[in-house]
Amino acid sequence: MASSISSLLVAVLSVLVLAGTARGHPWGGGGFPLIPQFYDHSCPHAKDIVRSIVATAVAREARMAASLLRLHFHDCFVQGCDGSLLLDNSTSILSEKGSNPNNNSIRGLELIDEIKVALEHACPGTVSCADILALAARDSVTLVGGPYWAVPLGRRDSLTANLQASNNDIPAPNNTLPTIIAKFRNQGLDLVDVVALSGAHTIGLSRCTSFRQRLYNQSGNAAPDFTLDAAYAGYLRHDCPRSGGDNNLFPLDLATPTKFDNLYFKNILVGKGLLNSDQVLLTQSGETAALVKAYAADVDLFFKHFAESMVKMGNIKPLTGGQGEVRNNCRRINNHY
Repeated sequence: MASSISSLLVAVLSVLVLAGTARGHPWGGGGFPLIPQFYDHSCPHAKDIVRSIVATAVAREARMAASLLRLHFHDCFVQGCDGSLLLDNSTSILSEKGSNPNNNSIRGLELIDEIKVALEHACPGTVSCADILALAARDSVTLVGGPYWAVPLGRRDSLTANLQASNNDIPAPNNTLPTIIAKFRNQGLDLVDVVALSGAHTIGLSRCTSFRQRLYNQSGNAAPDFTLDAAYAGYLRHDCPRSGGDNNLFPLDLATPTKFDNLYFKNILVGKGLLNSDQVLLTQSGETAALVKAYAADVDLFFKHFAESMVKMGNIKPLTGGQGEVRNNCRRINNHY
């Protein structure tokens, strides 16, 4: 017993020392620290199970990496990283899946279900859905060439969802830069996090409806966005007409859409950021523009900051200790009698 307690204290202290040197901290809302070793004894193969299933899915469809990363982002920005996004509609739940940022847009939910079933078989009632999202996001990034980071674990799952917050708190493609920065700051994130986490758009696809206004009516004057490269705009118009084709898909990074790298930032520098929220990082703030240029010039710096920012984002108001629950099924809260 003494040996086990000593080992746990060493693990906790080592994480706290590391946290002191990073941007952010791994403490949960219940006063318990999130630690990468959380499941080492209760479910020692948890990380391997998640990675194996994610790896199979990404090998089958590279786009799934971006989809899983986006699930974690959209979960954390709404009442914290608590798996609330995964809850379906019920008599007591108004699902976040129906919000404007998520409706007909989020993907990978069935894969999260698959991971949960495997973990419940291996370690019943142990690994939370919120932690599955965090691990799946990290594994997705590394599997397509991005950085690795140790994921602090120990989150618990919410008993509620918040559709209104999902509509209001998640940054939107057409938001102004001040609005985007404010939404990040409301979550305890800073300018470095804004730009570094925007770099997630180095992978994945976006729908025509998310950027159409840049092609035809950026400022309400029936004119395109002058910051968009003219040749690139012509390419986009071919499959993104003034009306119709809302769900036509385009790569967020035209050059390497399935590889996690820094070409997203290089694209922005030449007017080829797909979304308004991408391009304004260069055009509306000297501070964010400096970071765009720094990441375009130094992929290692981008990877370092991205990994740190992912840990910070993953620490947004997690439920820990006796808060919330560990759901048996990520789509619904457990039966409480």
